[in-house]
Amino acid sequence: INIRFHSVRQHVNPLSQFFQLPLSLPSKTILFRDSCYPLHVDIGSAKGEFLIELASKYPKWNFLGLEIREPLVSSSERKRKNLELQNLKFLYCNVNVSLDEWLSDLNSDQLKRVSIQFPDPWFKRKHIKRRVLKKSLLNSIARYMSKDGELFIQSDIFTLIESMTNVIENSAYFDRKAIKGLKWLDENPYEASTDRESYVLKKNLPIYRAMYIRNSISSSIK
Repeated sequence: INIRFHSVRQHVNPLSQFFQLPLSLPSKTILFRDSCYPLHVDIGSAKGEFLIELASKYPKWNFLGLEIREPLVSSSERKRKNLELQNLKFLYCNVNVSLDEWLSDLNSDQLKRVSIQFPDPWFKRKHIKRRVLKKSLLNSIARYMSKDGELFIQSDIFTLIESMTNVIENSAYFDRKAIKGLKWLDENPYEASTDRESYVLKKNLPIYRAMYIRNSISSSIK
């Protein structure tokens, strides 16, 4: 019996056995009207507002939102279909299990942008291993991202963003983009906001943002 709940769980354990099953994600030729456009992948797309705004503004880009909470994917897809956006798709998956194989099917240099925004913080020390940005995921992104591609991260939790920047800066594949000597970006560079970002801004709370650029170090990554 399938039971549907009206509320969406704020957190799901990505390491539970249920989420370890790899999914065969649809090919880009099925997902988008024009599969040759440059691609922006948003990891943890939540309610989808960020990518819906971008896809509406930039019809010659493709946008893919990946989310582990299936009800949010269904909701985002309904909004996308209502707006008839053919350059946008939302998919349900655990990126640490299913993303690498899907990225391997992209054309060379097609992956231009990846964003990871306000991911679950998993504060308890024993739960830190559940955080989305791991070395293996970063290596997958680096392996298939074009030179000079962008990796954008942001969070309102300092300990989390610090952990994310440590993962990225301990790799050899990305260089941090400095803006007038500041450590954190003042604004979202894509001029679109996630639902969480809008909420935090209304509360006048700090947001920590960083942009990384894929360098020219070889993409033959283990």
